[in-house]
Amino acid sequence: MVFVKVVFGDARNMGELQDGSVHLVVTSPPYYNAPFDFPGLFPSYGDYLDLLRGVGREIYRVLAPGRVACFVTQDVRVEGRLYPIVSDLIHIMVYEVGFEYQEKIVWRKPEGYIRISRRSGVLIQHPYPMYYYPDNIYEEIVVFRKPGEFDRTKVPEHVRERSRIDVRRFQVEKWYLSVWDIKNVLPSEKWSKYTAAFPEELVQRLVRLYSYVGETVLDPFLGTGTTCAVARRLERNCVGYEIDLELREVIEERLGIGKPSLTEYTRGADVKEVVVRNDARRLRTTLRERIERRLNEKNERSMRDNHS
Repeated sequence: MVFVKVVFGDARNMGELQDGSVHLVVTSPPYYNAPFDFPGLFPSYGDYLDLLRGVGREIYRVLAPGRVACFVTQDVRVEGRLYPIVSDLIHIMVYEVGFEYQEKIVWRKPEGYIRISRRSGVLIQHPYPMYYYPDNIYEEIVVFRKPGEFDRTKVPEHVRERSRIDVRRFQVEKWYLSVWDIKNVLPSEKWSKYTAAFPEELVQRLVRLYSYVGETVLDPFLGTGTTCAVARRLERNCVGYEIDLELREVIEERLGIGKPSLTEYTRGADVKEVVVRNDARRLRTTLRERIERRLNEKNERSMRDNHS
């Protein structure tokens, strides 16, 4: 039996969690004002960094010593300007919050899912120097460690064995490399229509590599619930924070809140709790309207270009 708790509210306040009660963090912060994911969500880049700073401090508080926090993110280009999110995140988490910088893994997406875009196609139209604008096929998994020691000897033997990593998969799928080739969530897939979701395979690797059965995984930017869905399947407890109350229905559907799964009938009912705080917001409708406007503008530009 595991417990799953979803809190709708701002993760800069995780008062529901005690100090040192979390064993792993797996999350993907919103991509700063990304045109087709979070357009205009933040008034400024400084406001975005303040969010990372505030959430980072809470993560540091609730994470047990010696354990890690994994951020899946990437630099974002908005209206021609590239924002250095990865380097700024590392600076904040290490030099302001107090984490140790442990690892960086590159998540590489299949090239077959990337078509020549308006951006990279510029050089095809103008095959000369200074017209080069590449398409991005990767994101970065930045791993931070909270100072202190994790005593592996205190893990019971039966928990160690239930948490054993499949060495064959580790070798065949090349988990040992700092570049992971994992298929991204496509726009046609169910959960991607709500927000920018990361693939379950990516979360599964991180949960298996950095936590034991029965421990607690935290995602302060839960989105559609990927982290909690995977953690629960791997017999880890999970707590997720999500500020957008409009995602409640899809999160509850994905986590089976309100109806037990077949697995629960065999191992005992999981404990599921939903908390709605006063600082929860409704964002999805507004963001979707902005995205639709941008898509229409993009289509209109494309039609004009084709006729010119």
